Amino acid sequence: MSRVEQLDAVIIGAGISGISAAYHLQRYCPTKRYKVLERRENLGGTWDLFNYPGIRSDSDMYTFGFSFNHWKDNSAIAEKDKIIDYLQETAGKFGIDKRIDYSAHVIRASWNSEQKRWSLTTEDGREYQCQYLFMCSGYYNYDQAHSPKFNGIENFSGDVLHPQFWPEGADYAGKKVVVIGSGATAITLVPAMADKAEHVTMLQRSPTYMGAKPAIDSIANTLKSWFGRWAARWWFILSSMFIYLYCKLFPTKAKQAMLDDIKKLIGEKFDPKHFSPAYDPWDQRVCLCPDGDFFHAINDGKASIATDTIKRFNETGIELTSGEQLEADVIVTATGLKIQFFGGIELVIDGKPFEVSQSYVYKGMMLSGVPNVFLAVGYTNASWTLKVDLTHRHATRLINYIDQQGYQSCCPITNDEMLDAPLLDLSSGYIQRALGELPKQAVRKPWKLNQNYILDTMSLKLSPVTNKEMKFG
Repeated sequence: MSRVEQLDAVIIGAGISGISAAYHLQRYCPTKRYKVLERRENLGGTWDLFNYPGIRSDSDMYTFGFSFNHWKDNSAIAEKDKIIDYLQETAGKFGIDKRIDYSAHVIRASWNSEQKRWSLTTEDGREYQCQYLFMCSGYYNYDQAHSPKFNGIENFSGDVLHPQFWPEGADYAGKKVVVIGSGATAITLVPAMADKAEHVTMLQRSPTYMGAKPAIDSIANTLKSWFGRWAARWWFILSSMFIYLYCKLFPTKAKQAMLDDIKKLIGEKFDPKHFSPAYDPWDQRVCLCPDGDFFHAINDGKASIATDTIKRFNETGIELTSGEQLEADVIVTATGLKIQFFGGIELVIDGKPFEVSQSYVYKGMMLSGVPNVFLAVGYTNASWTLKVDLTHRHATRLINYIDQQGYQSCCPITNDEMLDAPLLDLSSGYIQRALGELPKQAVRKPWKLNQNYILDTMSLKLSPVTNKEMKFG
């Protein structure tokens, strides 16, 4: 029988969220014994998993980086290698790397109300017990992606690749490539593959809002040289909040401004049908094209867009509903992620399976009816890490309050009848497909997400940890 390792806290996941949780825990609760359990063999999470061409941040690194270890490179948008180096440097700087157990895939978490402890079991039979659990395993399934069934795909004679499972040494040099999809991954892949491929066509069922920004932001770097890195960070926080608010208040003007910018970049090759979504800006995420790389690939004739639907795959490519044939040697199905809440872990409370979809999210960081568990869920309209850092600071405040008052647990409880609302107010396909599996939010605080860094700073960093919805035991 394996020995059960006794800890005060366990952090599941050694990506950017897990490193944030570890820093805050050891900084503000220094007496707590903790470990980070990572299912993979390396730290990095998403950045260790994905290896497709051109992979990079889709948020600026001044805000995607940690508040406690500022991003030092001048590039606001960074490639995978730079991000991995940054995460490794951060973990090493604070000794977090020595607290990570690798190849520790947690499959079950069980809470015992009498002991006030969580019992964790890994896929290989290791066992851990802890008082507090930090869920930092991300929001999508590492083992499965969203892969629609395409008619006749078995007839295609070339290679079919998915970005989530990109094979080492994939060869597309001098070949015709079709990328199916129009999200951030597709918009990253197209210019990256266009450098080697004969031609890359992005096949989209519907357009996505896109915008070009410099990879190196001169304003941010000037502010950094004058006032320090915090000034560059706040430049990105405030400017992104302003752009989001403008898009929501004046969607028609925002849409026209984006179209005008794209038209300037690609000139006579501009066709509004490829860049005019049926929804308003920020009903789905706006995709970032650093230095306009996507538009330059189109302008140079290395890439093009087809807006249509797929009738069938055939031996030499894809037949579209319009009757057009897209010839291809390689087809990349950038068709999206498969959402997975709680890392796919079986959640049990006092011997009974817990149904996450029946719970409500408290302050964007805990679930109703689930004691001593803190969720790392970032923003949809800003950098993920901004919210995660706030969440973990609030979690440490809760832990310290519990110790000071002689309690052992905290658990959000819904006292009144709740008026439901979807957890994420985005029309993106990967969100809509998963709504039935996600927890809910309500129309009132503290069960409603802010999606606003300044409001969350007041709610999570400055306000009391106690209220009528938080039960201490």
